[in-house]
Amino acid sequence: MRAILAFPILATVALLCSGCSSGERRSERPPNVVVILADDQGWGDLSVHGNTNLSTPNIDSLAHEGAMFEHFYVNSVCAPTRAEFLTGRYHARGGVRGVSTGQERLNADEHTIAQTFQAAGYATGAFGKWHNGTQHPYHPNARGFEEFYGFTEGHWGHYFDYELDHNGELVRGEGYVIDDFTNKAMEFMEQNRDRSFFAYLPYNTPHSPMQVPDEYWQRFESKELAMRHRDPESEDVPKTRAALAMVENIDWNVGRVLAKLDELGLAENTVVLYFSDNGPNSWRWNAGMKGRKGSVDEGGLRSPLLVRWPGQIPAGQRISRVAGAIDLLPTLSELAGIDVGAPKPLDGRSLVPLLRGQDVQWEDRLLFSLRKARGQLQLSIRTQRFRLDPEGRLFDIENDPGQHSDAADQFPEEAERLRAAAKEWLAEVSPNVGPDDRPFPVGHAPMTLLPARDGVPHGGVERSGRAPNCSYFTNWKSTSDSITWDIEVAEPGEYELAIYYAAPTAGSTIEASFEDVTIHGQVIEAHDPPAYGSEADRVWRGLGESLVKDFRMQSLGTADFPAARGALTLRALDVAGEQVAEIRYAVLNRL
Repeated sequence: MRAILAFPILATVALLCSGCSSGERRSERPPNVVVILADDQGWGDLSVHGNTNLSTPNIDSLAHEGAMFEHFYVNSVCAPTRAEFLTGRYHARGGVRGVSTGQERLNADEHTIAQTFQAAGYATGAFGKWHNGTQHPYHPNARGFEEFYGFTEGHWGHYFDYELDHNGELVRGEGYVIDDFTNKAMEFMEQNRDRSFFAYLPYNTPHSPMQVPDEYWQRFESKELAMRHRDPESEDVPKTRAALAMVENIDWNVGRVLAKLDELGLAENTVVLYFSDNGPNSWRWNAGMKGRKGSVDEGGLRSPLLVRWPGQIPAGQRISRVAGAIDLLPTLSELAGIDVGAPKPLDGRSLVPLLRGQDVQWEDRLLFSLRKARGQLQLSIRTQRFRLDPEGRLFDIENDPGQHSDAADQFPEEAERLRAAAKEWLAEVSPNVGPDDRPFPVGHAPMTLLPARDGVPHGGVERSGRAPNCSYFTNWKSTSDSITWDIEVAEPGEYELAIYYAAPTAGSTIEASFEDVTIHGQVIEAHDPPAYGSEADRVWRGLGESLVKDFRMQSLGTADFPAARGALTLRALDVAGEQVAEIRYAVLNRL
């Protein structure tokens, strides 16, 4: 019997052993795999790592009942880490350059972990924040996940009962987003209890906006924090409280997943893996490490990694060897006894010998972490003992984990070796992370969503927030204004063009054009919903993050589109009232 642990909540679920297929013992099937990925949770945001500001007993249980890696590394921001987990390859090899405006897309010719498990007969599902492309062939349903429920963008503007994507169709979420994702994942596990499954839960908290149900916020709203950032003056204490409340909600949901596996009688034959995608999204306690999200220093890159498989991975292991997100595909494939099947060479290596507690020779290695910021490439290298930073400084992490002193003069040969390796590796991958000239593909699926994030405003048109993700276009007031998307139509034929819009006044005429194709449509009905989301924020989200609206879909008409690359352009022929419309999506439906 497993308790879902969450102070002060306690719930128990009885262990059942029903649902076995006829004549089959579950232990004879390849193991199920459940991967849980937190978003913007730092290494220090767990009680198992020594943080007494919060309690995470369910996540901690994975370390007590399985293995905990002490030096596991991801990227400094979200999409690159997700790409490296999916492919076992450095994100720069797969075209991922950033986190928005299409830069987050993982090239369609990259082989994913979902395709590996799908080819082995697994049921595959993803429930949460995808962040590696919206349109087919980038959409998760095109990357090996037969079931997807979540959102494909990198940042979502509201976490309660808001818009989500279910297998390419827009739907309304149910309740708090992390609870909702977990519910759908548990339904998936139950539906596939008689078949090996691969369930991926890429959560989107504690990423901002800082929203969390009342019962979690009430624990932290006025809580005195015993453990603070190494520079306490830099810490935004209310944001820390909100982040920790969100992590405790994640912990409760992890407990629900573990209890569901017990209930289904699947726990003994399921690998459960937990990690995060980058360092903390604010200055808060992180064991004195330097850096946070967005930094390629230790604090921006070090992540939890906890792996449990009862009876197969010895309980209570502490693994000190360095490892990274690139290692997870080969590791999980080997644990499941299936072929990776990737046509391109992997950068990662299987961690199975370490997880099995085997006495093996484990050669030191170089882990590369690349960040593109303000047009500049920043590269950091981690070995078992050292870290080279983008300025070429060398830090002895074993003896100086906070990166206080440059040790290059003390270890000149190591410094030069790593500087040379950095130069060579950058020369190899930098062509893949230059300017992104990839168009947005249309026609690979019956419906193609073109969010405002992927478009370009012209004239007076503005985004609803500085960060493109989850934004919409507003201030479209003139016939000289326009909005464009760089698209490539893969399959010629008849398409319907629709928009998701808000407009206080009906009657504006919109012209859409692509190559020699022109469609004219009028805003038929006024639709002026309020912007919302801030009322659920526990701390101010800032000007960079857009609020949300409930937009309405309207068709503008149909036309025959050629197979070509060009600009899909929206402009107004006349303006009724003060504004043409606010635009969240353009949609092309292949008829």
